[in-house]
Amino acid sequence: MIVSIIGLGLIGGSMALDMKRRHFCDQIWGVDNNPLHAELALENNLVDRIMTLDSAIADSNLIVISIPVDATLGVLQYVLDRIKPWQTVMDLGSTKSEIVKHVANHPNRKYYIPAHPMAGTEFSGPLAAVANLYDGKITILCNTELVAKNALDLAKRVFTFLNSRLVFMDAVEHDIHAAYISHISHITSFSLALTVIDKEKDIESIFNLAGGGFASTVRLANSSAAMWAPIFLQNKENLLTVLNTYVEKMLDFKKAIESDDKEGLISLMKEANQVHDFLRTRNLNSSLWKLN
Repeated sequence: MIVSIIGLGLIGGSMALDMKRRHFCDQIWGVDNNPLHAELALENNLVDRIMTLDSAIADSNLIVISIPVDATLGVLQYVLDRIKPWQTVMDLGSTKSEIVKHVANHPNRKYYIPAHPMAGTEFSGPLAAVANLYDGKITILCNTELVAKNALDLAKRVFTFLNSRLVFMDAVEHDIHAAYISHISHITSFSLALTVIDKEKDIESIFNLAGGGFASTVRLANSSAAMWAPIFLQNKENLLTVLNTYVEKMLDFKKAIESDDKEGLISLMKEANQVHDFLRTRNLNSSLWKLN
């Protein structure tokens, strides 16, 4: 079997790395419109060969699209126009609704699986690829009722092989949840970084004082702007709803601080503390899953 991965950054590169070192298939081919990225992916043994897009489409059993979601729209259409029934296509983007809608009436739609691995770091490019990135992470497969059995079976096999836990969801539902659990976190991190840069003119001094809490909160601000701007725009309506709620909560804190309302602050923070219990339960369930 031949697997081609279009886009050799963190997500696509990490998938290629684990597929290759764990011997998932006979060949891993890479496609990237950045010649330096293609060269680095080959030099670092992420892929066996670098191919043109047309060559990869012609001969691959599985074609994985791992590029910014705005570019995915055109590339997915191009790939589906050219595949045969024995081929499977999936994308790994962080938004799903607009992409699914874009190819809803395509005659080869049933050979396409919309997937979103809930995995990643703040780094980008082929050198950001890491082994075991998908281990124990959730991967969401959307609208699987529209996918041919052979294509869905292959997608399931890929993520099971990568030790990822599968969740099945409608694309619209996915984008709502992604806005709350992923997209808002990135906006918060970008906003905090901008706040510090704007107010702290002596950047070196403030970072010398920064502790682990600040570092963990602002970590995502190092994420790729080219990747995240299209995500924010494709999930615009859901993200605006989340942002409005987030701003309301920030104003609740502002009001309590302005009025010296200690009890109000304690109440807000205790309510927020509940998220720790939710995350602890989720991590426990994930650990139990990995043991089974």
